[in-house]
Amino acid sequence: MNIRRVSFDHPDAVKLNDQVQAEYAARYEDEGDVTPLDAAMFEPPLGLFLIAYDAEDRPVATGGWRSQEKNEEGYSDGDAELKRMYVIEEARGNGLARRILAALEDDARAAGRVRMVLETGDRQPEAVSLYTSSGYEPSSKFGHYRFHESSMCFAKAL
Repeated sequence: MNIRRVSFDHPDAVKLNDQVQAEYAARYEDEGDVTPLDAAMFEPPLGLFLIAYDAEDRPVATGGWRSQEKNEEGYSDGDAELKRMYVIEEARGNGLARRILAALEDDARAAGRVRMVLETGDRQPEAVSLYTSSGYEPSSKFGHYRFHESSMCFAKAL
């Protein structure tokens, strides 16, 4: 597996983002994640977006982080927010999400971020399992979906 830094608007990132959106829409029976995102949010040193490529150079997994500071949506100063963690179905179970998560945590820490935060949902038990087994603990709700009943928020000190 080859993990590369790419822009959030890179064609492979757009392709995988469309796939994760379709999965969100199917799991939650809605339009998918409508959190406002912009490619500039993932540009170093304010963030990072990664894609894992398989041996045939096909994009198979993504993940990114973006800087957050204390605001009305419940973030705290020094937060790094995890976004768009996704592994295509045929590549699941190989530890890709865990590798991307570790790389994102390392990068956010090096960028001076003090806490990684994420929001997932109650219909994503695989995600919850990954995060809790990686040291994330439930936190107060934040972000775009903070008032949604199915929203689950987690945090980990970096």
